[in-house]
Amino acid sequence: MLDDLEEFNSLIFTVTELAKADQETQLTEILLNAQLSISQTDFDNWNGGMYGYTVYASIDVKTFVSIRNRVEELERLLMEKFHLAMRHRENELISRVTIVPKAYTISKPFPNPHRPFSASEVKRRNELIAYLDRATEDELIEEILLPLFRQLGFHRITSAGHKDKALEYGKDIWMKFALPTQHLIYFGVQVKKGKIDASGTSKSQHANISEIHNQITMMLGHEIFDPEIGKRVLVDHAFIVAGSEITKAARNWIGGRLDVSKRSQILFMDRDDIVNLFVVTNLPLPSTAVINIKPDDDELPF
Repeated sequence: MLDDLEEFNSLIFTVTELAKADQETQLTEILLNAQLSISQTDFDNWNGGMYGYTVYASIDVKTFVSIRNRVEELERLLMEKFHLAMRHRENELISRVTIVPKAYTISKPFPNPHRPFSASEVKRRNELIAYLDRATEDELIEEILLPLFRQLGFHRITSAGHKDKALEYGKDIWMKFALPTQHLIYFGVQVKKGKIDASGTSKSQHANISEIHNQITMMLGHEIFDPEIGKRVLVDHAFIVAGSEITKAARNWIGGRLDVSKRSQILFMDRDDIVNLFVVTNLPLPSTAVINIKPDDDELPF
């Protein structure tokens, strides 16, 4: 599948050689010097399923200005080269090529976690689920959530850790997000490894939502110090994150206990949300999550 890095690099090499053979100098320079990436942006069920991809070629602003009158023509020529290089593929196609200046790479659409997954993505997803089954709460935070939040664009991501629980004030992580207007929104994150439910008592792998409620109330009412601006600020939103399921009863329970203003500050993220986002953002799995298949040793050595 084209979302595999090796296959994508092989495709780029083929397209570059085609551009060289056709003496397309500008296309060759773009392919050699641009920051190239690919994202699945289309899917339909025709003929057993067809995956459509967009290739993004990010080039420096100076180069983009020099070719701005030919951008659409160059994108069309690149599409032709990609189609030629992919004639043997039956269920994948490049549906779009976009050339953008590096200063505006933010225009690239964010991967959709609700789309159908490719075979390689399903494999990575299953490996991550197996990892979450055996990971500790600290591993969930350090190996999964911190890299994921960084990839999603959050800043100043700070893990409170568990050495001094008295200073956590209900949060395991705090972070901030910069809006396009440069305003800052602050988030606190309460993480539980197992299932969050609304049962009367907590079980070994479950967290009772009433415990979470106390921690969330503490989090929203306590200031944090942001050293980058030198001020104390309040948390704007609270994430409740579970390495397993957050039951519907638990969501309804906490919604009924909070007033309207605080209810709008609560965001939920369960295992499906974590896994889907981790896969579509193409983050590398933790080293202990990758399943290595050992070769068959039944044959006798000679």
